[in-house]
Amino acid sequence: MVDLTVFTADRIQAGAIGGGVMVTGTGMEQALTTGARMKETLARGVPVALSGVAHGLDPALRSGELVVATELRATDGAAPRPLPSAALVARDLRRLGLAVRTGPLVSSPGPLSDEEAARLWAGGAIAWDTESAWVARQLPDHPVAAVRVVADTGEGQAMAALGSLLGVRTSLEHWARASRSHDVLLASPRSFCAGVERAIEIVERALERFGRPVYVRRQIVHNVHVVNDLEAKGAIFVAELEEVPDGATVVLAAHGVSPAVRAAAAERHDLTVIDATCPLVAKVHHEARRYLAQDYHIVLVGHAEHEEVVGTLGEAPDRIQLVQRLEEVADLVVADEDRVAYLTQTTLSIDETAEVIGALRQRFPQLVGPTSHDICYATQNRQDAVRSMAHLCDLMLVVGSTNSSNTARLVEVARRAGCRAELIEDASEIHLSWLDVPRVGVTAGASAPEALVTEVIDTLMTLGPTTITEHRTTEETVQFSLPRQVR
Repeated sequence: MVDLTVFTADRIQAGAIGGGVMVTGTGMEQALTTGARMKETLARGVPVALSGVAHGLDPALRSGELVVATELRATDGAAPRPLPSAALVARDLRRLGLAVRTGPLVSSPGPLSDEEAARLWAGGAIAWDTESAWVARQLPDHPVAAVRVVADTGEGQAMAALGSLLGVRTSLEHWARASRSHDVLLASPRSFCAGVERAIEIVERALERFGRPVYVRRQIVHNVHVVNDLEAKGAIFVAELEEVPDGATVVLAAHGVSPAVRAAAAERHDLTVIDATCPLVAKVHHEARRYLAQDYHIVLVGHAEHEEVVGTLGEAPDRIQLVQRLEEVADLVVADEDRVAYLTQTTLSIDETAEVIGALRQRFPQLVGPTSHDICYATQNRQDAVRSMAHLCDLMLVVGSTNSSNTARLVEVARRAGCRAELIEDASEIHLSWLDVPRVGVTAGASAPEALVTEVIDTLMTLGPTTITEHRTTEETVQFSLPRQVR
């Protein structure tokens, strides 16, 4: 049973909320009295929720919409009380399909005049009620959430609006369970690698040197926040070179391209072409050409349709076979089993890739491969960090985009180690229902900005006392030079 106390003004509203509810009565005096009484009986730190009806100050609010208070104000002029976890509660309610707005809620001892309402709205408040701020004032040592339903359009419609409260208790219970102390273990290394930093800097320098716009073939790196930021600075992302106008500057993304794309770019003599391919991806292309020149058949371990794999396959589509899973090794057919080489995508799971390579060695005893691992140092380091800390965590939050291969592998590594793991684009995708655990790990894929990790930490801190410990497994000092066009 969740440890949560819910307050509302009367029994009608209590019935709409459901479950055990403390009735406060309306107005400042009754709310203060109820709050003072509960202060003496509630155990310190028990979450408190304030719910029921409210009245809109924002003209855009409609009857039946929910208001999640970001702070509680009162017309007596006392200092407002911030409610830092409001955004988490609001998102949880929206996932239930409810219409939700967030903003300051004002408590007034009685109905507001039109002039008072206009003044409060001008001051940023979006709704008012008759008790929330005063109940909360008496309970300073308790986490507080306030969720009210707007009911302003006549008695019949007001009663109908109460129906929106039926789903509120579920989210409030999620919030109450999550309102606890958290020990956060922060993986290190995490976020940007040298190749990603280089690719982003190439686009930024190209914009400075050649002016807006600069065209980029495909996503420069697989992260929507990075792409949006560069778009705001003047980059235009296109799928193919045909979309780039004559005389423009175009950047080839970090994942690499096939020889056919390079040839098409070279034929456009009017274009300024800047290659942002990660040097570690370029190394795989070089190895492919070397093995092909030695008349080897190449097995490429990777994920179909990933841009890096598409580019590498393009080196010789008729002499490179893709293997995605261990089971596919047995089905490989090659002209000469004594002349087989393997290469790998740079952003794979180290453990799974080792299994596939092991099966290839059994199948082809003369198998050859690169002298050093194709899986890039940053992918390996981030996986090593997650693997070494997974047993210390109840939940692992992995920050990055869904189309980021190295980020998806971090989720897999954590789960294989027995830790629950969730992939999130950013803090807005955190679910309250995940956070009823004491120990949370946080990491980020190599294409995810560190600012997104900071936002995740800040979000966790809204729920209660939070300790943050960095779990460092290695130091990264790798740097890559820039292409000559932007040095």
